[in-house]
Amino acid sequence: MTTFTGQTLAEQIRQFVDTRIIPHEAELAAEHDGASQLSDQLAQEARQAGLSGLFFPDALGGEIATLGDYLLVAFEEGRSEFAPAILGADLTVDAHMLHRFGSPLIHERFAKPLAAGLTVAGYAMSEPDRSGSVPATLAFDARKAADGWCLNGRKWFICRSGRAQFFTVVARTAEDSLSMLLVPADTPGFTYEGGLNILGYWQGQGALSFDQVRIPFSYLLGREGQGRQVMQSRLLLGRMLRSAHWIGLARRCSELMHARIHSPRGSLIPLADKQLVRARVYDVYRAIASAEGLLQTAAAGYDRGETDSIAVNVAKLAASDALSRAVDSAIQVHGAEGLGDGLPLARIHALARATHILDGADEALVSSIGRELLRESAVGDAPEVRYA
Repeated sequence: MTTFTGQTLAEQIRQFVDTRIIPHEAELAAEHDGASQLSDQLAQEARQAGLSGLFFPDALGGEIATLGDYLLVAFEEGRSEFAPAILGADLTVDAHMLHRFGSPLIHERFAKPLAAGLTVAGYAMSEPDRSGSVPATLAFDARKAADGWCLNGRKWFICRSGRAQFFTVVARTAEDSLSMLLVPADTPGFTYEGGLNILGYWQGQGALSFDQVRIPFSYLLGREGQGRQVMQSRLLLGRMLRSAHWIGLARRCSELMHARIHSPRGSLIPLADKQLVRARVYDVYRAIASAEGLLQTAAAGYDRGETDSIAVNVAKLAASDALSRAVDSAIQVHGAEGLGDGLPLARIHALARATHILDGADEALVSSIGRELLRESAVGDAPEVRYA
C-alpha cells in the first residue's frame, strides 16, 4: 500500500468519472439488470488505470492507507451514482469484512476473487415483515445439519442482488444469536426473485429466497454467534463510505445549480440577484461543508482505531441531509426542466430520499445518538455533553 500524500488519485478519479461515466449515465440507468456490457467495460478500464478498489485492505491490493485520505477520493467517486459500482468502491466494506473476519479458506475462495474484479458481493440483511433497523427482529433461519448449514428464508431490498456471485447473509443460528454466512449465488435452493425499484427508479435492489440451501460449515464469517459484532463493524464503516459518496453527489448537484444560475437562461431573470436563490446557495453550501467536517471527524477516529458510533451516525445523517438539500435546491432552480429526464436530478432525488432509510433509518439513528449522549452525560458528578 502506498502512502497517499496529495490530490493525484482524487484528480484521476474525477477525470474518469466526468469523462467516462457521467456521459453514459442515461444508458447505465436504462439497463435494469445492473450487469451491462457497458458497466463491465468501464469497470475493466478503471482496473487497467489502477483506479479500482482504492481503499481495499493492503493485502487485497488497496492503494490508500487511511480512511481520512480516502475521503478525498470517495468524494470524487460519488459524483455519479453509478461510479462506486464501476470503480469497485461499493465492494470496499465486503473486502474489509472478508479480510478481517474470514478464515484462510474464505480469503482464497471469496476475498481474492473479489479484489481481482472476478466476483461481486451482496449483503443480505433486511427481511420482509421485519424491521431492518432492528436486528433483534430478524428471523432468517440457519440450522446445523450433518454436512453443514441449512438456510431457509427470504431477504429483500438487497444491493447488487441481481449481479452478485455470493452474499454475506445475516442468519439466526440460535434463538438469541446471529451469525454471518457466505452463500454462493449458484447454490441449489437459492433464488433471485427479481428487482425492486425505489421510488420508481432501478437502484440495484432486489429480493432473494433460500429454500433448504446447504453450505459448508467453513463458510461462516467470524465465529458462530458473532454476527452482531461483524454487523456493527460493517455498518459503521459502510455508513462512512456511503456518506462520502453522498457528499460527492451533493457537490455535483450544487455545481449543476450554480451552472444554471450563471447560464444564459438563468441570467434572463436574473437568478443570481434573487434573495431566495442566494438563500438556497448558502443552505446547500452549509449543509455540504458541515457534512464534510463531521465525516472527517468520524474518519479520524476510525483511523486511530477509536470508531465512535455517535460521530459516525451524526455524519451519516448530515450527509443524507446535505444530498437531499442539494438536489432539491438544484431541481427548484432548474424549474420544470429539473423534473425531466434530460438531467440526472430526478433520479438523484429518488436516491436522496432513500438515504434517509438506507444503512439505518433517520429515526433509529437519532434515537440511538440521543440515548448514547444521555448515557455519557449521566456519568460523574459534573456531566458534560461532548462535541466533536
